[in-house]
Amino acid sequence: MSDSKDTIQRTEIASLGEFGLINHLTRDFPLRQESTVTGVGDDAAVLRGHPGAIVVTTDLMLEGIHFDLAYFPLKHLGYKAVVCNLSDVCAMNAKPEQITVSIAISNRFSVEALDLLYEGIREACRYYEVDLVGGDTTSSLRGLVISITAIGRQSEDKICYRSGAKPGDYLFVTGELGGAFLGLQLLEREKKIFLENPGIQPDLENQRHAVGKFLKPEARKDVVAWLEKAGVVPHAMMDLSDGLSSDLMHLCTQSQVGAEITESLIPMNEEAKLLALKFQMDPYLCAMNGGEDYELLMAVDPEEAKKIQFLPGFYYIGECKPKEFGILLKTDQGKLHPMKAQGWVHF
Repeated sequence: MSDSKDTIQRTEIASLGEFGLINHLTRDFPLRQESTVTGVGDDAAVLRGHPGAIVVTTDLMLEGIHFDLAYFPLKHLGYKAVVCNLSDVCAMNAKPEQITVSIAISNRFSVEALDLLYEGIREACRYYEVDLVGGDTTSSLRGLVISITAIGRQSEDKICYRSGAKPGDYLFVTGELGGAFLGLQLLEREKKIFLENPGIQPDLENQRHAVGKFLKPEARKDVVAWLEKAGVVPHAMMDLSDGLSSDLMHLCTQSQVGAEITESLIPMNEEAKLLALKFQMDPYLCAMNGGEDYELLMAVDPEEAKKIQFLPGFYYIGECKPKEFGILLKTDQGKLHPMKAQGWVHF
């Protein structure tokens, strides 16, 4: 083999074996949390369970269903796979502390490719100060499968469920919506153009916001910190992974309430609005139904809402109503229309 620096090295996974691969991929994950007693390397992780309650969530990502490696860099994929799970922990108003990572890989992936994936996982662990404490690896007949479990902690009296919203509660979202969906549309368009003419270079039109929201979203750990600092515990909260329309319906169904939200109050980035118009889409339909923004939707007591309404990134969009009111969208013309769940459908 040539020693040229331009030569791309490929190490076959079989040359390391299962435990050698695990040791290789997890060698640079320092432990940061006091609650972590033992991480990777034994039959199970050991965590301290006191004080507070432990929250646990698991997410599964399949190549061809949840991501396309034609335009999704492996490093970004590793980062996003962690963020998806940490977002669920934050949606419980809890603080993420540990993750486990399991992967299934086909023989088209080399050790170097997995190094890139774990580089993104490592960066997410560093940024969010969570510990990698375990996982599993196995072979896949085709494609890549990633399963991550996230573990967090919070006092029981501060944990937020989807089922606690009450009529009269104010509804907030924690950031601009629709960008991730539009970033996906842009990447899919460029993939189609490339497949038809491989000589054409992708043109992402400097759409940093939209592409970034899709490829590298962030979990709103900062919102949990803001709520604690303000002394506010929302009556209900959940993350916006499937789209505002679908997730609001989930929250209302679990809480047995209705809701009225105002179209003009839904926050959306100006760059994303222009991109939607370029695609001949209604910007607010993108914001309502797009999904994968990983912002938080919360129902807050009106008196408590005064403490957070001017905090950065908190946007009032409407309020909860009695169940019989239904779930309605108020248009710019003042008309009320029943909302339809048009977000991500898993099956």
